[in-house]
Amino acid sequence: MRRRVLLGLTTAVLVANALIGERGLVQAMRTQHEHLQLVETIDRIQHENRQLAHLAERLRDDPSAIEELARGDLGLIRSGERLFIITDRP
Repeated sequence: MRRRVLLGLTTAVLVANALIGERGLVQAMRTQHEHLQLVETIDRIQHENRQLAHLAERLRDDPSAIEELARGDLGLIRSGERLFIITDRP
């Protein structure tokens, strides 16, 4: 009888360790989830890098890209152009 209790207790400890121990099932699932998140992050960053490389190439090779950026981000205008600011009045 005592042997069965000891065997049952040992089995329960081993199963618990396999499920929630340092290298158990729960930790393996957490690690897999973290891995998937990292893969998604890497894919997103690689996509962003490709976009930035394309923009850098355009800025090096295409003067109209520089003009587009200067007009859009910096609000610059060409010499001889007139700037009109229209506001709504109540």
